[in-house]
Formats: sequence, structure tokens, C-alpha cells
Amino acid sequence: MSTTRAYLDWNASAPLRPEARAAMLAALDAVGNPSSPHTEGRRVRAIVEDAREEVAALVGARPAEVVFTSGATEANSAVMRGGWRTILLAGIEHDSVLAPARGLAHGGQTRLVDLAVNADGRIETENVVDGAHEAAGDGPALLSLQLANNETGVVQPVAAAADAARSRGLAVHTDAVQGAGRRAVSLKALGVDYLSLSAHKIGGPKGVGALVIRDGAALPVFIAGGGQERRRRAGTENVPAIAGFGAAARAAARDVEAMERVQALRDRVEAQILAVTPSAVVIGAGAERLPNTTSVALPGASAETLVIALDLAGVAVSAGAACSSGKVGASHVLEAMGLEPALARAAIRVSLGWASTERDVAAFAEAWARATARGRAVA
Repeated sequence: MSTTRAYLDWNASAPLRPEARAAMLAALDAVGNPSSPHTEGRRVRAIVEDAREEVAALVGARPAEVVFTSGATEANSAVMRGGWRTILLAGIEHDSVLAPARGLAHGGQTRLVDLAVNADGRIETENVVDGAHEAAGDGPALLSLQLANNETGVVQPVAAAADAARSRGLAVHTDAVQGAGRRAVSLKALGVDYLSLSAHKIGGPKGVGALVIRDGAALPVFIAGGGQERRRRAGTENVPAIAGFGAAARAAARDVEAMERVQALRDRVEAQILAVTPSAVVIGAGAERLPNTTSVALPGASAETLVIALDLAGVAVSAGAACSSGKVGASHVLEAMGLEPALARAAIRVSLGWASTERDVAAFAEAWARATARGRAVA
């Protein structure tokens, strides 16, 4: 096994940024409760509010619109449980959207309208219009459409879909976890009511995120019991994590401009894969994608075997399939895109970030060549 590893699984979690680490350590030494009115409390409150400003700036929102959460999973669940009679969504959404929505549908509280995607995994605006007509007159309705897919990197036409949905009376939510920090994001430009974020995807700590709620948009209280987070989410704030989130947001906003370099590395990864294994399929290649993400399937191969072989060679990637108890099942994202099951089970995801290097790409190319030589990756 290589002693020098190449980390190419940034969509799962980005390394902690030095700025975030420094901010967290400083916040750990801050004494006081951010809800206390004395000097110590006000100093801690300032840490939280400074971070709120940085997170808001990352997505073109107002600080008052940012509610800190334990992560995007909580944020997504809070929106899904917002009292909607109908929810429009596609099968490509993250499980933190699909699971609560389907749970509500199973319980009879909510009706789901499934939105089909094309072969590249993109929603057609016409499908949103049709879904909105289906929801008309049936009470409060929501469209939930991710900004970019965590497995394929395919970017959705959120602004156009939101315009179509809101003009027909629907509220709109976007899970922007993978898009933030990798492309310019603006709450106003997207035209959405709710936007979910996760700190550890942009180099902040794990276990903290945010739900951005457009001024004037209604949503029930997430957690009752106190006045924190504008009475939306009770409980003393996780100040060190929030401080790290704010520092990471500030750095991520700066690094958006450097994503061209990351895209060049991503494109080199794809070129090397196709040079060694010409039969490989780059999933979603015909659509706009995040600059850091590629999902590649090798016909006849096993994603699980590939991931293990690459890991042993010192390269960290992930499978485009969900692993449970040692078994690999087809990705629900690739299934929704209509990929043939055998091909879907052969898909891996390579994702890069601001600190990725040419050495990482070279290490991947060497490991891929070894892993696929003489049919070693075949199931």
C-alpha cells in the first residue's frame, strides 16, 4: 500500500481548511453563552454573527436569512416537514430529501409528484410545469430540486425551474450542498425560498450546516424550547463549529474563482481513464457539471472492487453505488437516470477540490491502470 495517499473523495467530505481550524480553536477559548447579555456572552455572540455574515455572503443572502443547523440533513428534513400537501421531486435527490419526503407520503400526510430526468440526469422545466399543474388546488406545494448532484456533478436548471414553480404558487427548495464553493451561488438569482448548506463540504467542520430561508418565506419551527436562531431552532449554538463554518465559507467564496484549475485536473482524470479503458462511460458528460466531479462506469467491472483496489494503491475515491453490510446495490441516482443496472454497479466517483494537485491525478492514473489491467476489476 502506498505511504503517500491521494484524496479524491471531496464530495463526501473536504479536508478541514487551516482557516477553519484556527477559527475553531479560537472559539473554543471563548467563555460565555451567546444568549447571555454580559460582556462574555456578547463576545461569543459576535463570533456566531460574524460567521452568519460569511455564510450569507457565500450564497448571496442576508445574514438574517441564515439559520444554523447540525448539517444539511437537518436542513433538508426541516423543509420536507414544512406542512406541504404536495412535494415535487426527482429520484436523483439526496437521501436526506427523499427519505423524509417518502416517509410523509407513506404516512398519508403528503402526496409526492415524481419528476423524471433525462439520460444525463437533468430535470426538464416542462416536467416542473406539469407537476405544478398536478399539484394545483391541493394545498401548499413544494418543489425540491438540488443544485448539483453529489454522485455525477450534474447541475440542475434551478433558476428556470424555480421561476416556473413559483409562478404557479409553489414554494421552492434547493439542496446546494455540492454547488456552494464550486460555483457562484445566489439565493436571489436562483429564486428559491429555501437553500441547504453543509460546512464540511467546503472545508469546515462536520456536524454543522445551515438552512437559508428567504425573507418572508414561511416554515414551522424546527426545534422548540428557546429563542435561538430567531426562534426557529432552539438550543445553545455550537459556537466552535459555527466559527469554523464561517471561516470556511469565506475561503470557499474566494476559491470559486480558482475552480478552472480544478476542472482542468478533473478533465485530465477523465482523459486518462478513457486512454487506459476506452470502453469506460463518463456519466452525465452531455450536461453541465460541477468542475470537480466525474462519475465513471467501466462495463464489466465491479465498483466495489475498483474502490478497494484504488484504496490499496493509496487513492481514495467512492463508489457510485450504496454499500450496505458489505453488499453493493445500484445507486438510486443512476437508477433514476435509466442506467442499465450492471453499468450502474460499475460506477465510481472521483471528486477533487481546491488543494488537489497534479500528483494526485498522476497517482490516480497509475492506480487505475493497475486496477483495470487484465480484468482485475471485473466482478
